[in-house]
Amino acid sequence: MSKFYLGLVHYPVYNKFNEVVTTSITNLDVHDIARSCLTYGIEKFYIVTPNEGQRQVLKTITEFWHTDIARNYNSDRVEAIDIVDYSPTVQSLKEQIKNQEGIYPIIVTTTARQMPGQISFKELKQMDLKGQPVLLLFGTGNGLAGEVYSLCDHVLTPITGKGAYNHLSVRSAVAIVLDRLASEE
Repeated sequence: MSKFYLGLVHYPVYNKFNEVVTTSITNLDVHDIARSCLTYGIEKFYIVTPNEGQRQVLKTITEFWHTDIARNYNSDRVEAIDIVDYSPTVQSLKEQIKNQEGIYPIIVTTTARQMPGQISFKELKQMDLKGQPVLLLFGTGNGLAGEVYSLCDHVLTPITGKGAYNHLSVRSAVAIVLDRLASEE
């Protein structure tokens, strides 16, 4: 059985003007995505940003959730925060997973856009991964910058709803993707 890892990329991502930017880490993203990851058996949830100030924000968030105040407030969140980690870049995250697992992960990205060669959730679930770890990447802002796709092996088809509107929060997108990958047909 393959281990799944998740990376929330804060750089490089696009803003609404299609410029490559660094987005800010938010407390809600960290603990909500960590809870989804723990629920669906994700090995480790990484926040990806080279920005030292943002790394300090992450450190402040994770350190708070390890205090007695936090444990008394919501011990379930404390447990979920334990799977949160940091990596400065997608490439360094790939190396971290290789060092841990002994083999490079298959990198699967997500997007709200239609792109050539995308694979379905069903196709990913049916792949013979031969125990190779999988790294699922999600972008913040207006999605992953093009350069991230050059590092990936597969791009999942977008999540679609009933209407034409298609801009979920990253927290919602993560929960839906993890559920679709874990759910039975």
